[in-house]
Amino acid sequence: MKTPRASALGHLRIVLSDTAYIGPGRADLLEGIAQSGSIAAAGKAMGMSYKRAWSLVQALNEGFGQPLVETARGGAGQGGAHLTPLGADVLARYRAMQAATEAAIEDDVAALRSQILNMSG
Repeated sequence: MKTPRASALGHLRIVLSDTAYIGPGRADLLEGIAQSGSIAAAGKAMGMSYKRAWSLVQALNEGFGQPLVETARGGAGQGGAHLTPLGADVLARYRAMQAATEAAIEDDVAALRSQILNMSG
């Protein structure tokens, strides 16, 4: 899973309705599921319990009214989880919005940071 990087943005949360929203934590979880094929592994990599990761997946699926993540039960070597085409699209669009937002505010953030440096020097 991608390591979180320092960002001028902090965190971007996109609220689409009372129940459908995505922010950095949910996006990181989707990305972890896509990379690992496992809700448990993605949650563990983020330092969250399986129960918490599963509840976020359920909230995403219910909020969007259709699955972003599908799971398969099974024994050893079977089962797991994967993003649906909608889940992959939601993740890609969220990451694009993050990048566009960071690019749009980059100069203003740099100006504000220079003010902090000037005040402490």
